[in-house]
Amino acid sequence: MKKNDIEFFKELLLSRKEQVLKNIDGTAKEIRDIDVSDAQDDADLASLNTSSFIGQALSVQQSKELLEIEYALGKIENGTYGICEMCEEEISIQRLKIKPHAKYCIVCREIAEQTKNKRSL
Repeated sequence: MKKNDIEFFKELLLSRKEQVLKNIDGTAKEIRDIDVSDAQDDADLASLNTSSFIGQALSVQQSKELLEIEYALGKIENGTYGICEMCEEEISIQRLKIKPHAKYCIVCREIAEQTKNKRSL
């Protein structure tokens, strides 16, 4: 992969990292601001609890993405960014543009998904 491609993806990852951190912070603030004492009845309480649950689920998802971004940034630093962790071939630029923290090329990702699905059966 060319040096300018690496720089492009590094900037893309850093930008996404910043956005994810803002999202996590915003979600945490929203969860803190939920006041169950404002509930007028059981329906209000259920709605507040649902909002809190959804916020926490989103936060978990965003935290997972943040770890993947950090991992990808580490791979940039050690010179292994854009290399599939399964077949060790280059991951296509098009795939990295869609998912810059991808660990696998598209073929290996499908294999990993099929293997995961078989294990869950």
